[in-house]
Amino acid sequence: MDLTNIIIIGIIIIVLGIFGFRILYGIGKIVLYIGAHALLGLILLFLFNLLPFFKIPINILSVLIAGFGGIIGFGILLIGKLIGVY
Repeated sequence: MDLTNIIIIGIIIIVLGIFGFRILYGIGKIVLYIGAHALLGLILLFLFNLLPFFKIPINILSVLIAGFGGIIGFGILLIGKLIGVY
């Protein structure tokens, strides 16, 4: 192999590495965002269930709604509980 081929292969590896890092960074950012929202939803559900007059069951469905929706999802669960749907 001559020097030109080694330089071209090195540049290709660096460019592919940069693209791969950007893709993994984007996926990780999305996963962290969803995980943080799910944790926030679980904390809100737990804290709200400490109130003696109002109970929202903590299950997969309610955590997913509050998790993916964040504060708005928790509000939807709250409104659903108030009108008797959930």
